[in-house]
Amino acid sequence: MTAVTSSLSDDQRAILALWYEVNASLSAYHKLITSFGYPQLAWQAKVEAWKQLGIHHTHLKRHEQLEQTLANIDKIQQALIEGRYGLLFADDADYPAQLSQIYDPPPLLFYRGNSARLHQAQIAIVGSRKPTAHAQKITFDMAQYLAQAGYIVTSGLAMGVDKRAHLGALAQADPDYQGRTVGVMGTGIDVNYPNHRDQLFIQIVEQGGCIISELLPHTQPHKHTFPRRNRLVAGLSLATIVTEATIKSGSLITARLTSEQGKQVFAIPSHIDNSNAEGCHHLIREGATLIYHPQQVLEDVNGQLDYNKGAYRIATATTFNSNHSNSNHSNVTQTSDAIEINSIKSTSQQPSSEIKPARSTVVVPEHLTVLYEQLDWHGQDLDALISATKLAPPQLIGQLMELELMGLISEQGGRYLRV
Repeated sequence: MTAVTSSLSDDQRAILALWYEVNASLSAYHKLITSFGYPQLAWQAKVEAWKQLGIHHTHLKRHEQLEQTLANIDKIQQALIEGRYGLLFADDADYPAQLSQIYDPPPLLFYRGNSARLHQAQIAIVGSRKPTAHAQKITFDMAQYLAQAGYIVTSGLAMGVDKRAHLGALAQADPDYQGRTVGVMGTGIDVNYPNHRDQLFIQIVEQGGCIISELLPHTQPHKHTFPRRNRLVAGLSLATIVTEATIKSGSLITARLTSEQGKQVFAIPSHIDNSNAEGCHHLIREGATLIYHPQQVLEDVNGQLDYNKGAYRIATATTFNSNHSNSNHSNVTQTSDAIEINSIKSTSQQPSSEIKPARSTVVVPEHLTVLYEQLDWHGQDLDALISATKLAPPQLIGQLMELELMGLISEQGGRYLRV
């Protein structure tokens, strides 16, 4: 990578100066660049010229304080020299191409960790900050599965679903699969928010993942910084999965932005009386794709990677057989003009996830059809199944055993559910 690590060019210093003086306001920054053409011309312009463009008075005040601006740039350059973080500019060849395609791309990105992850095929997983135990497990398992399939799992580093998504992607026994996650911050790159997130940040960076922020160092969390983060999560990713979210969740903002960017939104259903999943049900009603297995995501996303220069391409589709033996997983490798997901032979170590490979065709014997159709993904106990099927207890138990031996259902805590 040729990302900025120490010395800044005059143009880069001008971009940083503008970004600081407009307090990372996208609208003000782009207005200045559009009006003056070049960052240096915009920065060298007089305050009166800024004022005529309708630039906010607080930005005008910063523009008058040249020494403060220069001191801020020097601090950032010193941090780059010390390796505390890296910096990518929008006109760099190493700036993620998928971000340059969104409506309001950031002019720069601060990062920690392996910035090559930003160029690899990503799938976002987002959801509630207070998910149910079931949603936490589904999120972890899905992230682990997608990471082993060659994708980078991208999320927003928040508590709850975001954290489980990052940890699931990191939970790989094989070193070749580790570090496949990108975390997008809603604060400055050097701000640990919430305070106990520092261990997660360290784990992501040390295992080969990447953390990014468009905000200036030391920027504290604010209600407007998290929707900005959400647009980057959506922009970096090929699709977004919402595993559990309330109707007013910020995850629905990410889903909306994903849809507006012409990408697919996936949502996982739950009980209709689960208020914590009301957002997912709303998304499904509005046209999101209902899923209950990560392989369904792969089947849809793998067909969407025919991009122009600088985007993604799948060389060989990922395949899984019913018992995980001799299966092929995908590994992301970078070429000069695209990202190819090449098929490689898997190791004997399989993910600890309990999510099993999805079957393209389920063949159920006729005498078991009524019972199988009654079962769902979240499980039912014997009393509920007896009431629904009208089967005698011995007959019901016998049929359940048949379905379980066929690998079509499983039993968890006294509840029977489809695999």
